Amino acid sequence: APIVDALNQVAQSFVPGIYARKKSKERAVALRKTSLNFIKVGAAFGTVLVALVLGGVPLMSRFFTTDVNVLARVKNAIPGIALFLGFDGLMCVSEGTLLGQKDLKFLRNSYAAFFFLVPAFMLRLKRRALSGVPVGIGAMWGTFSAYEVFRTVLFLSRVVQLQLRTGKDVAGVESSKAQ
Repeated sequence: APIVDALNQVAQSFVPGIYARKKSKERAVALRKTSLNFIKVGAAFGTVLVALVLGGVPLMSRFFTTDVNVLARVKNAIPGIALFLGFDGLMCVSEGTLLGQKDLKFLRNSYAAFFFLVPAFMLRLKRRALSGVPVGIGAMWGTFSAYEVFRTVLFLSRVVQLQLRTGKDVAGVESSKAQ
């Protein structure tokens, strides 16, 4: 969603200035606070998007069709769309935070794996559909949602890992100053 994609760009704007500072306790605290604030905003945006999907799609779809079969298919897609968009804010802020900290190798490796995994899962759906098993739009959105949840958890875990590493680096710098 364009709204949460902007969070990614904002994180990419704010985080590098903090990350470029000399390693210190203040820098570690600023990175942690900034990351937590972005996570809160990402979660809030995700919650708003879920509410809009759950409340808006059933209502709005009636304006576009009266076909009961189409409305049923749209209804089946709503949980997957809501789950995907619910996690989108968190994914965007975590990705923006990682980009701001220049964790490009991690992101490169993640997206290289996703480049193969996502099509593999989508081809499995296609194979099921071609074999006669009914696969609807809800199953496709479910697959996209699983990808989004996995990607979000992976990226947030990496943000936490980097934050812990920053804390350890600061502790090492602080102890060497004391000696």
